[in-house]
Amino acid sequence: MRFHPNGCHPLRHWSLKSRTQPCTNSLVSDVYSRDKFPKVGARSTGPIAPSHLIEVVKTAAQTGAQVVMDAVNKPRNITYKGLTDLVTETDKMSEAAILEVVKNNFEDHLILGEEGGIIGDAASDYLWCIDPLDGTTNFAHGYPSFAVSVGVLYRGNPAAASVVEFVGGPMCWNTRIFSATAGGGAFCNGQRIQVSATNQVEQSLLVTGFGYEHDDAWATNIDLFKEFTDVSRGVRRLGAAAVDMCHVALGIVEAYWEYRLKPWDMAAGVLMVEEAGGTVSRMDGGKFCVFDRSVLVSNGMLHAKELYEV
Repeated sequence: MRFHPNGCHPLRHWSLKSRTQPCTNSLVSDVYSRDKFPKVGARSTGPIAPSHLIEVVKTAAQTGAQVVMDAVNKPRNITYKGLTDLVTETDKMSEAAILEVVKNNFEDHLILGEEGGIIGDAASDYLWCIDPLDGTTNFAHGYPSFAVSVGVLYRGNPAAASVVEFVGGPMCWNTRIFSATAGGGAFCNGQRIQVSATNQVEQSLLVTGFGYEHDDAWATNIDLFKEFTDVSRGVRRLGAAAVDMCHVALGIVEAYWEYRLKPWDMAAGVLMVEEAGGTVSRMDGGKFCVFDRSVLVSNGMLHAKELYEV
């Protein structure tokens, strides 16, 4: 992916070891409004029509989701990427199915998959960020929530996204399909969605997540979990970043934050929140890029208040 002045950092400068410093003190104050945080979505979908791009994105996500649905009530074949970081055959099969859809439609696009890494044309203006099974540990236990997440960047910024969330539980699984295009709004099962109108932290339900590395960022977030539990209606930890952000977009929770994330965790969800009327930033209040490692998304009205507590 070439560098574009109006986009975020090019892929070649990104690594899992970069952008990992936790935010322990923010300079953001209550004078900030949602308009003070730069938009993260692409200015357009480029030469590909939004309607065409989102249809392929949704098809890709639903194709991966069908693989997951076929496996959801069957025994899991589990291996480990780390001490507690799981991967299943379903992750790999879902990604393979998604890749086939993308390649059949856009053979010259660059693709970043959680399981397969980077493939495709590095000179492309388009980068597909694929999480074939977000929330693998939940899936392995038959515990909602988990999802298939597909986001497409155009010149470094999210342009189209779809997340297929698995809801219900063993013997009664179902899905709901989220989608968004830059400037085109966010939808759930075809109906337009909007973030909540809650403007008080004490009236809010919040969500966070914790990575597998028990490092400084993990310790910082343990402290934040305690602090926000004291001042809000509660803090949930569901275990699937894309789902958490879709829940903010749907208006059923007010904010979500997490450290140590990767592009495939965030590319779809951040666009969903922004197109539903919410706000996206890094945890230090800076301009967000999917190649950063932290994110805060909110309904907009709570964003500065959340940062003030960080």
